[in-house]
Amino acid sequence: MNDDDREEIRARFDDAVNLTPKELEGWLKTDESKAVGWGKEEGGESVGHESGRRIVSIKRKKKDELDDDDYQHMRKVTGYVHRHLKQGGPDDDKQHSKWRYSLMNWGHDPCK
Repeated sequence: MNDDDREEIRARFDDAVNLTPKELEGWLKTDESKAVGWGKEEGGESVGHESGRRIVSIKRKKKDELDDDDYQHMRKVTGYVHRHLKQGGPDDDKQHSKWRYSLMNWGHDPCK
């Protein structure tokens, strides 16, 4: 991965993630955040919730501290956010929907 690739990945990630680290940390502590996502059925943390914690860590790093794994996760986050935004969510009560809550676990609040 060259510097141009990293810049593009980081720019797309910054566009997709519209919650600050502080906002995301607060959200991840809520019952709504913990109630959605794949993986929680087995009694563990959902994939999205785990991703949210990783996003906070990435957002708090300086650019030169980011490694290839961070950039791979940034790419994954951007893809997830764009795919789920295209789904559009429910027609009624998007504010309190699992669709929104899941996106928020991945650092994006579609109602913001």
